[in-house]
Amino acid sequence: MIENQIINKAIDFIFSHIDEELSVEQIADFCGYSKFYLSRLFKAETDESIYSFIKRTKIEQSAWRLKVEQGRSITEIGGEYGYSASNYATLFRDYFEKTPAQFRRDIVGESLAHPFYHGIENKLESFEECCKKISVEYLPDYFVLYERRKGNYHNLKDDWCEFMEHYKDFVRPQTIFIERTINDPSITNPDECLYEVCMTVDKNDPRLEVQKTAAAGITSRAGTLTAPNTMILEGGKFAVYHYKGFPQMIYSAIQSFFCSWLTQTGNKVDNRSGFDIYRKMDDETLYMELDICIPIV
Repeated sequence: MIENQIINKAIDFIFSHIDEELSVEQIADFCGYSKFYLSRLFKAETDESIYSFIKRTKIEQSAWRLKVEQGRSITEIGGEYGYSASNYATLFRDYFEKTPAQFRRDIVGESLAHPFYHGIENKLESFEECCKKISVEYLPDYFVLYERRKGNYHNLKDDWCEFMEHYKDFVRPQTIFIERTINDPSITNPDECLYEVCMTVDKNDPRLEVQKTAAAGITSRAGTLTAPNTMILEGGKFAVYHYKGFPQMIYSAIQSFFCSWLTQTGNKVDNRSGFDIYRKMDDETLYMELDICIPIV
């Protein structure tokens, strides 16, 4: 778990400015610490240097846009992340061992392989099937208490159990449970994906401050004091896939959303974060109803 608030602040800043030229000094200034101190904390919390994280995030996010925004040129997408045409091709080939054009040609087929339920045969839903399950909606902002983790999405069930036990006193009838899976495991190493488990809370709830006080003696992996993390998940215009089924088939639904619906509608995904809202969950059968929300322009 990435507990340290300084590092989570740095990660959020990187995500918000990933299409810009970023330096360690710039991020350290934003966080209010020296670049040497921040670099040490970042490595301790994430097992990755700041520079490597920026480089990986930038190239992987550009690859995801190559996948879902088929109507845009490779040069345009690379340029959006600050790459020249020749530089992008070279860096992309070094990272993925294929050119951007080869990646775009192969990625839909490669996305069918389930990253952790290996015995399941996946297939993409057609555009027409997706249209029956997807609506365009305007969602509000959500103020959430969250835990950020780096690892395999297969661990989400255990992570949710731990999270719910830890913060059970904050749960109310109106509480909304939200999951943010930041990486696409068909592109990112499945064991290095970032994700967050979240629950809505009242930002004025005095227990949040009490909780922070009580946590004053808790240390993160970096050895610094930590406290529960809160953030705002930005609302706005979203394409929402209304999923009904079991956990094993969520990956197939998401890939259908990406590869069938997004690619054919031509909708452009903006830089806000996507997230999944749990609407119903049966703890015994694991049947669930989930809104998979992707921000669009």
